[in-house]
Amino acid sequence: MSQDWNAYRTEVMNTVGAFAKQSPDTLRGLMTMDGAGEKTGHLTPKLHELIALAVAVTTRCDGCIAMHTKKAVEHGATIGEISEALGVAVALNAGAALTYSARVLDAHAQLQNA
Repeated sequence: MSQDWNAYRTEVMNTVGAFAKQSPDTLRGLMTMDGAGEKTGHLTPKLHELIALAVAVTTRCDGCIAMHTKKAVEHGATIGEISEALGVAVALNAGAALTYSARVLDAHAQLQNA
């Protein structure tokens, strides 16, 4: 598993910049949503980035991983804190699969009773 995350992050930012020129309101809307939570001040910037990393893993977003790893480190996140946040993501993602498996079984049972 070898990817140059620094180069990838730069590439994503360049491509997003080109997209922003074509659809500035879309990017502006995203930036508004991203900044909205930070304005309340309820979470520290480091915790915000650790949550973002966990979500990035569960949504399988390489661009988000590249961006939020850098931001988490800039806000002082240690490898231990990052690993713990990723552990939560793994546990919840597996839990989500389990929960949705129950939905499949429920749908199957309803087919049998129809």
